[in-house]
Parts: sequence; structure tokens; C-alpha cells
Amino acid sequence: MKTGIHPNYAKATVTCACGSAIETYSTRGSFSTDVCSACHPFYTGKQKLMDTAGRVDKFRKKYAAQAK
Repeated sequence: MKTGIHPNYAKATVTCACGSAIETYSTRGSFSTDVCSACHPFYTGKQKLMDTAGRVDKFRKKYAAQAK
């Protein structure tokens, strides 16, 4: 590899708004995020499922008369 052309790859800490901290390596340095795997609803199991079938039926009923 050529010397002097690669960025500095050093230890970095990624901190989340919930207080979780992850040690990793980065060329960017340490930074913070809004959501991580410790507080994201998909990973914690608190994800809300929407009733999309009911919404589609409601939409079709609402606009069925206008389409004719």
C-alpha cells in the first residue's frame, strides 16, 4: 500500500441519545446518534403494527363513488 494516502483509522465512541455507548473504529472520530439498537422500537419489540387492510378498505369506500 502507498503511504500517506489513507485516512487515519482510530478508535471512536458512538453515543446514543438513550445513553448507550459503543466502541468502534472510524475515520470520522467520535459522534452521537439519535437511535441505536438498544432503544429502536424494531429491536426492542415495541414496534406498532398498523392495520393497513382497514385503511385500504376505507380508502376504496371513500373514493369508489368518485371513480365512476
